[in-house]
Amino acid sequence: MILDGRSPEGIAEAARLLRAGGLVAFPTETVYGLGADATSDTAVAGIFEAKGRPADHPLIVHVAAGIKGTEALSRFAQPLPPFAQKLVQAFWPGPLTLIVTRQPGVGAAAAGGQDTIGLRCPSHPVAQALLQACAEQGVPGVAGPSANRFGRVSPTTAQHVQDEFGDTIPVLDGGASEVGIESTIVDCSRGAPVLLRPGAITRAQVEAACGEKLADREVLETPDPRASGTLEAHYAPDAKVRLMDAKAIQTGLDVLGANAAHIAVWTRAAMRSRSQRLLLRRMPDDAAATAQQLFAVLREFDAQGVKLIWVETPPDTPEWEGVKDRLQRASMA
Repeated sequence: MILDGRSPEGIAEAARLLRAGGLVAFPTETVYGLGADATSDTAVAGIFEAKGRPADHPLIVHVAAGIKGTEALSRFAQPLPPFAQKLVQAFWPGPLTLIVTRQPGVGAAAAGGQDTIGLRCPSHPVAQALLQACAEQGVPGVAGPSANRFGRVSPTTAQHVQDEFGDTIPVLDGGASEVGIESTIVDCSRGAPVLLRPGAITRAQVEAACGEKLADREVLETPDPRASGTLEAHYAPDAKVRLMDAKAIQTGLDVLGANAAHIAVWTRAAMRSRSQRLLLRRMPDDAAATAQQLFAVLREFDAQGVKLIWVETPPDTPEWEGVKDRLQRASMA
């Protein structure tokens, strides 16, 4: 069932379902999330079951903006360190998740049993309307990992979610996600900011906003808290993804010649092939545009039945870090 996220009735129905302990997929500016009442361990268990996700792999809790968001922070998190407060002020609402010390007795299932919890305030207007409606009904936060089977390609449209789960889960439709890859995750629980997952908000932006250098996670005395989407293999289509430079891809196409088949190629550089059974698609030169298309392109290639996806390795520059991270994890599956 797809609900109209632009209508008050659609928002009200989605909030009602969440308040009753059900699951609802909802749009954010990054990807679509699979939501449940973050204060209900029973409701959150439904997310793990639907996704086939290990119960110790934590979720991100989405909170509303404004006063309701401030109340939710106090509900889920212990007082934030000053640098984390600066990040909230700079990037919320937006594609930034903070890992913070959790208040005892709340959100244990969403936190994967840890003493820390991931919190985010999305900027998507439909997500905000839903979160505000939920807060008014006594649901201060909505746990919401990406609305797909565990480890697979994240959804960026309502149709992607329906393709994944059929009609078993209601989907609040808010159009295509603008950012297209998951949020930047910064750990704020160990006294210094630590980047756990890159995204649209870059390292330089995080450091400028919080007024501190990101800590080197390799030299910290304590291990990283578990965080959503940080496993080595993740975001993977059915087809095998290989990252190569443009020269290596062209060499492979030349060697295969007219026999190249069941292969999709996504590159910034123009490629040539004698095969009529090859899928060639140009990658945008812009990192933000590539991020917005990434998961939809991988899903499209899977739908075409390819066995291999050859992708030109993104540039090693800050704005491409989030895209490169997702492709590297996809290639490890």
